[in-house]
Amino acid sequence: MNNISGAGISVIVPAYRAAGTIGRALASVADQTLRPLEVIVVDDGSDDGTLEAAKSSAGLLGDIRLTVLHQYHGGAGAARNRAIMEAAGHYVAFLDADDEWLPAKLERSLPYFDDPAIVLVAHNNLHAEAGAERLNDAASRFRAAPISFVGLYRKGFIGTCTVVAKREAVLSAGGLDPELKTAQDFDLWLAMLADPANRFVVFDEALSRYHVTEGNITSHTARRLACGQIIAERHAAALKHYPGSMLFSLAFRNAAIFNEARAVYMSRCRYGLAIWTMARMPFALLKSLSVVLLGRNIHPRRDYLQPG
Repeated sequence: MNNISGAGISVIVPAYRAAGTIGRALASVADQTLRPLEVIVVDDGSDDGTLEAAKSSAGLLGDIRLTVLHQYHGGAGAARNRAIMEAAGHYVAFLDADDEWLPAKLERSLPYFDDPAIVLVAHNNLHAEAGAERLNDAASRFRAAPISFVGLYRKGFIGTCTVVAKREAVLSAGGLDPELKTAQDFDLWLAMLADPANRFVVFDEALSRYHVTEGNITSHTARRLACGQIIAERHAAALKHYPGSMLFSLAFRNAAIFNEARAVYMSRCRYGLAIWTMARMPFALLKSLSVVLLGRNIHPRRDYLQPG
């Protein structure tokens, strides 16, 4: 693979109440062995000094251009969209303000774009929680899928902070849906890859660290469940390119969404919520199947990068 310059990379960092972690995230960008062109931080209406903390990190970045923007609170999707529109790079690399990259992340990711069909590159990551780390082995799930897009639709295995993408492909897909309260990134990956001519790769190195907190697990579980159903129905039509996979994949995805929620509730001893979640699953599946079989898309995407 050829050596691709980091001069074409824009790093996208949405930040909300991240005064205590934004410095760590930006330091991990500064430590990259392939230095990007710029970092764009969008402070999403924080009230804890995030804006000032981001600006004070400029010295860490040296010759990497830092742009810090502020907006009223609109969610991570809206913040990422604004950064994408501001970006000057050919590639956009996603990093959340409470996560971090390992030093070789960009250097190891960029050469995969030598294949012109590749629009998205991802890798494994580490989940850090309560002083312990575990590997999220996305690469093994990528390799196990006979059809990459179908495997991604069913299992949703790509973490946000692992992704580098062609900016033009992100623009063509319309950016992130800010109305989704969570999983906007997964929705975008599926939109980018719905065209079978667009391909992605997940390689077998852990080059980012996702910091798990109580807030980003328990409080988001119900929202992830609701948004997961919207995304499953929205993108089921793209499975028509792969005969025989649509209905099974829709059922698989629904089961995965509900089982993920059940597992979270069980791990937090919320047994009543776990039982209620699984009791709802058959009815949710019937609703999703009826939507798809009737050819209705009740959650269509649009160009979220344009006003209105």
